[in-house]
Amino acid sequence: MTGWDILDKFTSSLPPIVTALILLAVLAAVVILIVGFSKHGLSFLKYGFKQMVLDNSLEKRFDDLGARIDGVHTELDAIKVNHFGHLKDFLTELTGILLDKGIINNTDKARLDNQLRGM
Repeated sequence: MTGWDILDKFTSSLPPIVTALILLAVLAAVVILIVGFSKHGLSFLKYGFKQMVLDNSLEKRFDDLGARIDGVHTELDAIKVNHFGHLKDFLTELTGILLDKGIINNTDKARLDNQLRGM
């Protein structure tokens, strides 16, 4: 008597629904084994899916992301300083032109210059 004979005798004594459920469970186990073996190799048989391969890569990704965000903040600060520096120069020049044209007086120009200096 072979193993197939024992399996045939066992399955013929069960109702068809139970046999179908056992077959689905075995099929699911085979799929899990194939996926795990293809992803982790032989160490899957020893450790299963509990291998923490992704944690290190995720940690590195978050560190890289943090470094990129810090770099972006630094660049934004540099752009702000540069942009507002040009804007202050432009507004100072504009107040001088308005004073030369007689649109504003010295008091107004001094007040505008003080506001620009405070920025």
